[in-house]
Amino acid sequence: MLKQILSRLPRKALKAEAGDLGRADAGTPRSGGGSPGSRPNSAKKTSLVFPTNAAVGVEPSVAFKDVPISEKLNLFVSKLNLCCTVFDFDDPSKNSTEKDVKRQTLIELVDFVASGPPRFTEPVIAAMCKMCATNLFRVFPPNYRSSSLGGENDDDEPTFDPAWPHLQFVYDLLLKFVTSSSLDAKVAKKYIDHSFILRLLDLFDTEDPRERECLKTVLHRIYGKFMVHRPFIRKSISNVFYHFMFEAERTNGIAEMLEIFGSVISGFALPLKEEHKIFLWRALIPLHKPKSVGVYFQQLSYCVTQFIEKEPKLASSVIKGLLRFWPITNSQKEVLFLGELEEILEAINMVEFQKIMVPLFWRIGCCINSFHFQVAERALFLWNNDQIVNLIAHNRQVLVPVLFPAIERNAQSHWNQAVLNLTLNVRKMLSEMDDDLFLACHDQFKEEDNRLSQEAKKRKEKWEHLEKEASLQPVTGNTAVLVTPLASSITC
Repeated sequence: MLKQILSRLPRKALKAEAGDLGRADAGTPRSGGGSPGSRPNSAKKTSLVFPTNAAVGVEPSVAFKDVPISEKLNLFVSKLNLCCTVFDFDDPSKNSTEKDVKRQTLIELVDFVASGPPRFTEPVIAAMCKMCATNLFRVFPPNYRSSSLGGENDDDEPTFDPAWPHLQFVYDLLLKFVTSSSLDAKVAKKYIDHSFILRLLDLFDTEDPRERECLKTVLHRIYGKFMVHRPFIRKSISNVFYHFMFEAERTNGIAEMLEIFGSVISGFALPLKEEHKIFLWRALIPLHKPKSVGVYFQQLSYCVTQFIEKEPKLASSVIKGLLRFWPITNSQKEVLFLGELEEILEAINMVEFQKIMVPLFWRIGCCINSFHFQVAERALFLWNNDQIVNLIAHNRQVLVPVLFPAIERNAQSHWNQAVLNLTLNVRKMLSEMDDDLFLACHDQFKEEDNRLSQEAKKRKEKWEHLEKEASLQPVTGNTAVLVTPLASSITC
């Protein structure tokens, strides 16, 4: 029966594929399913593709339970080679039978790896990497949102890959393969190498959120399994962040990579290496600058707070970085920044706080005076945090004079009633902290306000005098003429 099947196969195809198993061309770019126009030769051949050891008589259609233990890995390789055939999913009616066979085969492979198979040999690892490379590594077509703000608009519907019915099982198989106790990392690092990892990182550019979620889990497990690749993975992810900040604006994958780093940072040994601190200063802090920061802000904030929990001395440097990239015209970003500041101030110690408290609370004062009620409200909510109130109370001699003008201006003239009520509550808290200091600041504020009023009055009188003198001068030649508001007004 085997001879009959083999006789139907094209001899050139069989000869060309004999020996591919040992090479395991995992890093070779291949077109993937589900991307319009990305697989011109999809499903050109649907015949079974056997490995070099097909002569042992193991057919891919045989179930694992029907072969002895000694032949299970050979059957595993045969089924992997069968799954190297890629189909076009843009046309659901095309090759439907073959697609279903491949899907069932992938499910069998997943179950086999999950069942605790014998230790994977080098040819098995090579075949596995080849199959994953063939199905997963592909070039994504241009997207109509590529020139937008990187998916900042929450109204955009996610784009789903039509090849997902196969891709999800390939990812599931790769995940179980990497985490399997039957996989020796020392042997597998030859095939799951730098090239393989870089191609995985390229896949984060997919528009399908389901695929990005799978990639996040797979890459995290590779980071945990292959200690030799950890520095390279960290460096490669840093390069992705740099590319996003300075060259591109597409945010696909940024949140997922930050989520990976969030768990990686928690495992850093103390004291922190200089490499890790450089990553914080050159990558994480500047990631606050892009206008699409809201897409990944939660993961970014978690990474920053993880660093501060590891080494509290970094808190002042982080706050300086936030003040450097503080948004001036984007109110939604200001609200996010104030939320992150609160988390940092909860973990900061007194020594680090005193290094940055004056510029920090000057900026908070500006937020209190913001005409955008959400910004002002969020800044005033900081006084609901007992830790922050305690920090202010211990440094009230410095901070109350900085805050008082902003509080008093809000109490006198802010348009929003909720902000006005919060301002009066904060004003009362500052008064109860130190009544003498509060009264001294109040007197100083009145003096400063009177001084500014006098200066404004003198400035106005001076301009009126200049305008009067100019109006009395004769107009000759090309002399500029002062146009009064009355003369320039237009009556409709």
